[in-house]
Amino acid sequence: MKKKLVILSGAGMSAESGIKTFRDADGLWEGYDIMEVASPGGWANDPELVLDFYNKRRAQLFEVLPNAGHQIIAEMENNFDVYVITQNVDDLHERAGSTQVLHLHGELLKVRSVADHDHILDWETDLNLGDLDENGHQLRPHIVWFGEEVPAIEEAIDIVETADVLVVIGTSLQVYPAAGLMNYSKPITPVYYIDLKPAVVYDLPNQLEIIPMTASEGMAFLKPKLYQMK
Repeated sequence: MKKKLVILSGAGMSAESGIKTFRDADGLWEGYDIMEVASPGGWANDPELVLDFYNKRRAQLFEVLPNAGHQIIAEMENNFDVYVITQNVDDLHERAGSTQVLHLHGELLKVRSVADHDHILDWETDLNLGDLDENGHQLRPHIVWFGEEVPAIEEAIDIVETADVLVVIGTSLQVYPAAGLMNYSKPITPVYYIDLKPAVVYDLPNQLEIIPMTASEGMAFLKPKLYQMK
């Protein structure tokens, strides 16, 4: 039976592909105030601005490609039972070939009804005011905004709890509840943390190795170590 390799990926995972990190140091995302485009209040105040913002992010997806880090993770499925839990809303893990990907914060290529958060549709073009579900309700980006619950968090916890190896990539460990997921790993599970500017990790009983590299560099460095564990 293959060992279970769980990847927790954040914005740094996709940065090498040309996708801006979610929160820059100035609190902006692609030049926008985050609360204007990623909160229920922002949606209520100016839905057209919010839709335009995500239309641009969605269009950008078709201009970028998975990087070597994504590809190495996908290759790991040859030797491990790999689960990817990502904070990213892009589809680069899937395009690289990963088959078990859980998106904590939603997906740019999906939309949902404002009346039913479980009514989710695939969507690759612009989304505009007046685009409705079959019951006449406006569609909105399928993104978990600040102040909203993270529906996938319980499934993510279950996955982390059963990990044989845990790799955390490209996250500042500042956004909760995602930042707390590594604490659900078994104490005997080795944890590898790849980030150019790694955060300080407190009170983790696990064997922890911090790898201060980009996602691609870090996965290339870690790859032979992982293969020795299979």
